[in-house]
Amino acid sequence: MRIRLYNTLTKSVEDFVPVSGTSSVKMYTCGPTVYNYAHIGNIRSFLFADLLQRVLRTVGNYDVQWVMNITDIDDKTIRDSAIGSEIWKKEMGEQTDNPNENIAKFTRFFEKEFINDITNTGIEQSHFYNIPRATEYISEMQDLIRRICENGFGYVSEGSVYFSLSAWLRQSEYGRLFAVDIEHFRAGVRIDADEYDRESVSDFVLWKARKEGEPYWDFQISDENVTGRPGWHIECSAMGHKILGLPFDIHTGGVDLRFPHHEDEIAQSKAGYGLETANFWCHHEFLEVEGKKMSKSLGNFFTLHDLMEKGYDPMDIRFLMLSVHYASVMNFTFSGIESAQKARKRIQDFIYYLFDTTQFGTENASIKHEVFEALADNLHTPKALEHIFSFINQTDTKQLSQESKESLIEEFRQFNNIFNVWEIAPKAEEIIPQEVIDLAEQRIDAKKNKNFAESDRLRNEIVQKGYLIKDTKDGYTLELSER
Repeated sequence: MRIRLYNTLTKSVEDFVPVSGTSSVKMYTCGPTVYNYAHIGNIRSFLFADLLQRVLRTVGNYDVQWVMNITDIDDKTIRDSAIGSEIWKKEMGEQTDNPNENIAKFTRFFEKEFINDITNTGIEQSHFYNIPRATEYISEMQDLIRRICENGFGYVSEGSVYFSLSAWLRQSEYGRLFAVDIEHFRAGVRIDADEYDRESVSDFVLWKARKEGEPYWDFQISDENVTGRPGWHIECSAMGHKILGLPFDIHTGGVDLRFPHHEDEIAQSKAGYGLETANFWCHHEFLEVEGKKMSKSLGNFFTLHDLMEKGYDPMDIRFLMLSVHYASVMNFTFSGIESAQKARKRIQDFIYYLFDTTQFGTENASIKHEVFEALADNLHTPKALEHIFSFINQTDTKQLSQESKESLIEEFRQFNNIFNVWEIAPKAEEIIPQEVIDLAEQRIDAKKNKNFAESDRLRNEIVQKGYLIKDTKDGYTLELSER
């Protein structure tokens, strides 16, 4: 099935066609900056990329080479790995006098935590072609910077290397992904920060001069010694070129990365390699919490760790995030997680019914075409789920033929290759702990003795242990509660 995607580069939804003209797709995702635990806005970014590559594999039948970098050298990692920083003392223990060793230890810790987080939310490491660390590609970055300078688009100033935007504007465009204010650009104004505001249209740093206490690498450009470390923007350009080759098919990230990060990537790659970065640029929208921008000052800043400690299932969080279209601002709420849990369970129960072999009818049914068609249409997950729920509500499993049940199991297996939140298997026999059964028996005795206060107390204790008790004409039933 032909996939259609919104391309930020052209501001339109287009048919996706691989650069190679084959079934091979090369996709690059701007990965995490590993200086702290991933917050839920970060998680949405990587779930979007995961959804895209899964749809390409399952609906489009493509072979995807998915690369996601690890930013382990930038302003934030240097700041928080510095000697004496609070987060270092809290999480990592002893430091050394060597900043290169300190930042490596610091970022490896949070890299491991990040991998745990995305694994918990259903992103499979086996789907990655490569997860490169920026510090493993320093020589490639230096080579690209030399090329940019040799081609007349870079210069050295006070030990740092900058991209000359004025030289670039004489030859090419800047602002293809995001409408920057070129009219007020002032030649010669330089900016050293890795991240900066949309108003800061200026020469940006490719390589930063060495500072006391910071990690550094030796670097010579012509006769000049520019020992220091890379700027953030150069990292993805060099890694994407080395690992996937340019142009690759798809570059993903959040809308906040369009400028300056992705604009700078495009300029650097074209200025140094003479090549475009990617054919498709796909960006997801922001995540808000309870209708407000997420921030620590508002008390609505959550990491996946925070939510798991509150008892929320990361699979419900995954389902919630995938149920909102990636191009829409997502309002993350706790009531939304609970609704997602119930919705996910509704589909899971239907899958269990499909495995029931005690009764068959004569009706045939299928939902694959509608679901795949929605997913192929710019990853429209809300529409795909709407089709699934409508189908479930209108289908009597007792009337389905054996052949239809088996084919539907295979269809839902393919849906789960994309959503990855269900179990495609018969429902496992539930083993209820003996202590819960004992409480239920005590409650029956209390009811027989008309001790209704004790009966209510025992019911509440059963609920607190995660089970629901329902009275029947034959006694009672016990089952796991939804929370």
